[in-house]
Amino acid sequence: MAEVKDFTKYIKKLQKKNSAGDERDYDPFEALNRDYDWDDNQDKSLDAEDDYESTGPSYQEKIRKHRIAVFIRTVVILVIAVFVVAAVYISWRDKQFTESSIISSVRITDASGAKAINLGGYILSYSKDGASCIDGQGQQLWNQTYQMQNPTVHTCKNVVAIGDYNGHNIYVANTSGTLGEIDTNLPIRDFCVASQGVVAAALDDKNVTWIYIFDASGNTLANFKTTMQDSGYPVDIAISPSGELVCVSYLKADSGRIKTSVAFFNFGAVGQNLADNYASGYDYPNVVVPYVQFMNDSRIFAVADDRIMFYSGKEVPTSQTESLTGEEEIKSVFYNESHVGIVFVNNTDEGAYRLQIYGESGNLETTLYFDTEYVDVLFESGQILVYGENEYILYDMKGNEKYRAGFDRAVKVMIPTNVRSKFILVTENSIDTLELK
Repeated sequence: MAEVKDFTKYIKKLQKKNSAGDERDYDPFEALNRDYDWDDNQDKSLDAEDDYESTGPSYQEKIRKHRIAVFIRTVVILVIAVFVVAAVYISWRDKQFTESSIISSVRITDASGAKAINLGGYILSYSKDGASCIDGQGQQLWNQTYQMQNPTVHTCKNVVAIGDYNGHNIYVANTSGTLGEIDTNLPIRDFCVASQGVVAAALDDKNVTWIYIFDASGNTLANFKTTMQDSGYPVDIAISPSGELVCVSYLKADSGRIKTSVAFFNFGAVGQNLADNYASGYDYPNVVVPYVQFMNDSRIFAVADDRIMFYSGKEVPTSQTESLTGEEEIKSVFYNESHVGIVFVNNTDEGAYRLQIYGESGNLETTLYFDTEYVDVLFESGQILVYGENEYILYDMKGNEKYRAGFDRAVKVMIPTNVRSKFILVTENSIDTLELK
């Protein structure tokens, strides 16, 4: 914005010069009467002169015109900037890649039987004997030892919780280091983790199943029990990134038929005024709902055997929409903070698999088909990445293919970076950086 200064106002008086006199003798009184004729004509002349002065642009008028000019220039510059940014964004968004190359590679020692996953842009490697976190250059950030028969991993952003079905211990860490260990005292049936390390766990106690909320150090924050007679058996559990909402899917026999109840419990300030922290819930007769998940603090979805349901609300979630999927087989579910992807077994000429992508409000945005035997599906930087051990495909969010290529060696995990054209590849004995051009 231009700066406008308040200059001192001044008035310049107009002076008249007497015209040259005649050659005759000069009479001062006569000259005075001639030069200052006090009749009506002289008054009109003075009025006209005043009118002339008033028609000149005043200071306020100059400032007003200056501001208008500055405003117009600013609007023009902003419009041009918007067009330039939009053009750059569209070019960036719709960029097609034509080649790829490995621009760096680091050798690593692969633990026997270890699995690898993406943990907030870093690499989490885990096995029956322990877990470790390393960066893209192969530098180890932390290491945690344990003994588990079948370790299960749940993540939220850059936080991970590692536990074992029927075990008693859950280890919590983030990309910076270990956060703590939880001793549940009861056999673990299911668990999940929030972004600050709060863990919700379903624990078996003979005829009662307990839902416990722990902090990362193992302190109990809250608990409540469920029974088959009252609420049903909890088949899945999820916690919001903030750790304040917990969603439980209960399966129950009702008059000889099955029924699933999806219930929400609030452990924040609002939940203190609710009976048993119960915030809201929905029943689904003759339906099994084996999967519930928070996309973010206010968006939740659930996948049933014949539909996908979406809920909205940070304090008291309400049902938003649901889409029937019929009898088709659902193979996998993927999600991020804004999208949910459901992979169906397709087996048609269009492709072996069909990926349907929903927005956070539950609207179907994209459908695409592929044949790749995939390991994972990612939604990142306005792109869809489908990859398997030997091949990967990159799409835009409308389902248009942008690039497809194979790997030189089997890839365990493919991790997007903060540059949308670069990816980290983890193989059995190396960490490679892949760049698309």
